Amino acid sequence: MATGKTAAFPALGATPHDSGTEFAVVAPDAARIDLCLYDTDGAAELCRLSMPRAEDGVHRLFVEGAGPGTRYGLRADGIHSPEHGLWFDPAKLLVDPYAKELDRPFRHDGRLAVFGEDTADLVPKAIVTRDVPVVVAPPRLPPGGLVYEIAVRAFTKLHPDVPEDLRGTVGALAHPAVLKHLKRIGVDAVELMPITAWIDERHLPPLGLSNSWGYNPIAFMALDPRLVPGGMRELASTVAALHAEGIGTILDLVFNHSGESDRYGATLSMRGLDNRGYYRHVADRPGALVNDTGCGNTIACDAPHVHRLILDSLRHFVRNAGVDGFRFDLASILGRDATGFDPNAELFRAMHADTLLKDRVLIAEPWDIGPGGYQLGNFPSPFLEWNDRFRDDMRLFWRGDAHRLGAFATVMAGSSDIFGRHDGSGTRSVNFVAAHDGFTLMDTVSFAVKHNEANGEDNRDGHDENHSWNNGAEGTTDDAAILAARQTDAKALLASLFASKGTVMLTAGDEGGRSQNGNNNAYCQDNATTWLDWSALDEALIAHTANLAGIRRRFSVFADPAFYSGEGDVEWLTLDGRPMAAADWEAPYAPGLVMLLATEDRATRKSSRLAVVVNRSRIEQSLVLPAMGTWNSLFGNSAGVARSIAPRSVDFLLQSS
Repeated sequence: MATGKTAAFPALGATPHDSGTEFAVVAPDAARIDLCLYDTDGAAELCRLSMPRAEDGVHRLFVEGAGPGTRYGLRADGIHSPEHGLWFDPAKLLVDPYAKELDRPFRHDGRLAVFGEDTADLVPKAIVTRDVPVVVAPPRLPPGGLVYEIAVRAFTKLHPDVPEDLRGTVGALAHPAVLKHLKRIGVDAVELMPITAWIDERHLPPLGLSNSWGYNPIAFMALDPRLVPGGMRELASTVAALHAEGIGTILDLVFNHSGESDRYGATLSMRGLDNRGYYRHVADRPGALVNDTGCGNTIACDAPHVHRLILDSLRHFVRNAGVDGFRFDLASILGRDATGFDPNAELFRAMHADTLLKDRVLIAEPWDIGPGGYQLGNFPSPFLEWNDRFRDDMRLFWRGDAHRLGAFATVMAGSSDIFGRHDGSGTRSVNFVAAHDGFTLMDTVSFAVKHNEANGEDNRDGHDENHSWNNGAEGTTDDAAILAARQTDAKALLASLFASKGTVMLTAGDEGGRSQNGNNNAYCQDNATTWLDWSALDEALIAHTANLAGIRRRFSVFADPAFYSGEGDVEWLTLDGRPMAAADWEAPYAPGLVMLLATEDRATRKSSRLAVVVNRSRIEQSLVLPAMGTWNSLFGNSAGVARSIAPRSVDFLLQSS
């Protein structure tokens, strides 16, 4: 394999051409970058080639004869002075930040953090790949649609109908049995928790634990071989299979930190190439990493080459897999600069202007733990935003806390107090009552406190306040009355979610009552705690969810992001039929209300009135609805003009003449 002349191709990473491959990496402070080429097993180093440095700080080399399938890594030499933010160590094999495929997963080892220890036997080798673009279609997530959050391995690991060798992989999502379930419960788009290459946090291996969520990335473009053994082709094939069923795919991506962690962490990629450029540091202290993420470091998303890496990563997944959009973990980091969060950050503007990205679904987790990090409602349109206020207000209402009726109605109506602040006319809320982070839906009604003892941190990790309740016993019980009460409460929470204005999100398995035994921070439980036991799912709860999804799709009001005006589109009534007055809103333990909606019934293509009736009390309440016509429950129970509403329930009643 011979080297040829250096060519200034604009692309970064490994770009194959007819006669060889152009390698390019940003490392402005490095004295020398070596390209290391390996055999097909990624074990034996074949040669080591110096990469000339250009004035722009990019080291480039064209290698004749190096084609797709070539394994490679990088070594960077220069000053090693962590106090000055310089971490060059030529003993460390480094993964190209633009790597698109890796030959093995990352695994933690203490040598990764020790200066002078060679790590070639530990570090995955990048593989030169040739892009295979797909036809990019408009996104599949409609306004008001249902997003289904999936941890790929946990979701399919125990599925009885999926072939054993396919379980736990992205490819399993294309299996007919999985597609059938997604269709049954009305999923509009799956949101895949991180499937890019990650490494375990260093405290987990000594505890016999491993990361099961993937929120600790090293390579932003490379898919993790454990989840996507078939690489980009497997992802593209699965996306196509989902698209054929009308279901979109959203990737949950982590651009806020990397698995290189704090200054005692591993040197695997960005730290060894350009630590001062990729990560944010304390002003006047170049050796001190800013930790606005709680994960040990913070990606400097406003740095030009980081900005470019993020955009190139997004384009890569759209162009080569056809994904419909992205959810950004701790997304406030993406808009941070040295002065704080900027909703007009250049990175946001670039996403909205980019030809491939401007129509994609963009979902922000709108917070981090840095100064001014909570930015719910402040992201620029068209970003959708995870709304933890919805989660909390919904749980507090159904738990029975005092003075919660107004907050409940506000989040049901799209949280105009949040999303209308900046002259917004419609909601951008992603409503959820449970997500991967925190209690599951069933655990919310089964545990009063968290139980994270299995995580090895003496139950100190995870949120302490979950706004949860246990219905009379903490966790596992054989008491039939308590089990029935939990199912009833889960149904009420689901019905409230599906009756809300905005995009709704359901975490996989919550439709069937999955439990994590009270663990509200199960990121390190790659075991039965998180693996979905399909045989134990509650069929009645699944059927209830499917019914709710059908109701939501049937009525146009739930697909309209516009806030209610109160001028003919919504009426708020007491359960006895009176318009809500100030005293009703302020009553500390008001049992519920009626949300009377004007909507189109898509089944009949006629204008209709739909009553969403809510009773959070533990006794049956009498109900009076407007006298014109009759009211029929969409759950199959006929009703007259006046009737009662069951305790701890939400009903949908359609007016007919």
